[in-house]
This record gives sequence, structure tokens and C-alpha cells, in this order.
Amino acid sequence: MKVVRLNNFFGAEVQGIDLRNLSTKAIDDLQRLWLEHKVLVLRNQSLTSEEHVNFSKHFGNLEIHPFANKHVDYQEIIVLESGGSTKKTHYSATDWHSDVTYREKPPMGSILRGVVVPEVGGDTCFANAVEAYSRLDLETKNAVSELTATHDWFKKNHHVLDKKDIESTRKKYPLVSHPVIRTHPETREKAIFTNNFFTAHIDGVDENRSNTLLRRLENAIRDPSIQIRVKWDETTIVLWDNRCVQHTGTDDFLPAHRRMERTTILGDRPF
Repeated sequence: MKVVRLNNFFGAEVQGIDLRNLSTKAIDDLQRLWLEHKVLVLRNQSLTSEEHVNFSKHFGNLEIHPFANKHVDYQEIIVLESGGSTKKTHYSATDWHSDVTYREKPPMGSILRGVVVPEVGGDTCFANAVEAYSRLDLETKNAVSELTATHDWFKKNHHVLDKKDIESTRKKYPLVSHPVIRTHPETREKAIFTNNFFTAHIDGVDENRSNTLLRRLENAIRDPSIQIRVKWDETTIVLWDNRCVQHTGTDDFLPAHRRMERTTILGDRPF
């Protein structure tokens, strides 16, 4: 197994490994490397959907996403697909976010696989939320260190439900508050845990102050020097730690067809 770092802050490509035939030591090594590098890129992995699910289970129990389009045979897999014959002419995940933070226990990580990859475009970008936090000025760090923020599924997705379904969905997925700065449960690193998809507002401050602080945190995540960009093919697998990494897709592949399949690993309540 060879590990090649992707930049000075996080991310690594792991070479010389076959995800269909893993020893106990190889699994332990991958778990350790994932914590260390936060994003792992694995090339030359021709997995079936079943093998994708089986590999993902080495890292924890898998989430059944409450809303996303799911694989017809494997409910643990969500299908992210646009362009081509799908008639979907836009790609929605084009802003920095952590996955599913509107839940009481957001996922600890995700494992994404390229299935149909366009000739050009369709990259995925990742930002190190630990490094973003460390670069905040002292005034901002002090201001946000003890604050919580409300996360809301409806901030991004209110338009996809009929009016009659909104009330029942709100009861099932009520507003939830998480720390603005999350402590990683294993590494104890601190990371920004607000995002543009689901963070509605910072609790306990007025709207102007909330917006100001959220913009500062957003700008910290947007710093290109703490980001990596992954180019896909049909044999690429990427694992990222949802507790300390944010990501965004690009829609520069449209109208070409792009299909990705993702498993999501259950997490715990942020602190």
C-alpha cells in the first residue's frame, strides 16, 4: 500500500490496494489513514454496487437517506445523477456543505463511486474545515467558540414537497441545533460545522450578527489553499470524513451524463 499526499493540509491517494479483497490489516490501515488525511482517493477499483455496500460496512452502519434518490436494489446507496437522458438539467450540490447536517446525528462519512463519468468536468472539491477554523482571526474564534446553529432540511429543499407533505415532514425532521465549531470525536480537532445548504441561523444572536458570522465561516471554507479537487473516472472511489471536511460538486459537465453512487456512514451527535 502506497500513500501519496494531495496537499500540505489533507487528502491522500492510496495505491496498491484491491477493495474487493481486503485483509483485516488493510481495513485497519484504511481506517487510520482516513482519520489522518480526512479524504482518501482510491483509483483502479472496479466495484459493483453490492461490493460498494460491502466495502462501506467496514467503517460502520450505513444510513438509508430519508429523501434522496436511492438505488433500486440497494437502499443504502443514493444515486446522484444529472444530464444525458435523465432530463435533469441542473446539478444541485454546487455549494460547500457537509452531508445531512439537519439530522440529530449527522453521518460520520461518505463513500462516493464514479459510475458514469463525463469526458470533461464533474469534479468534486473538498475543503479542510479544521484548517479553515485554525485560520480564523482570534476575534471570530472567540465569538463562535461556544455558539450553536440551527440546521434545517427545508432551507435547501422546501420546494421539492407538496404543501400537504410539509407539516408531516417537519414533524419527522424537526429543527436541530449543532455546535458552530465541532470537536471531532476521535482526533479531537476542531472544525467549522456550519454550511450553506442546511444552516438556517446561529442561535442566540440577532439576524445581522448571525449573517455576519456565517459569512466569515463560509469565506474561511472557500479559501482555495485549503482545498483539493478530485477528477473522476469509473474506477475511482473517494472516502471523506463528514465531521471535518466540506465538499461541493461542479456542474460544468452538463448536458453530458454523470452518475455517481454514494453510501453514507452513520455518525453521532456533534459536540
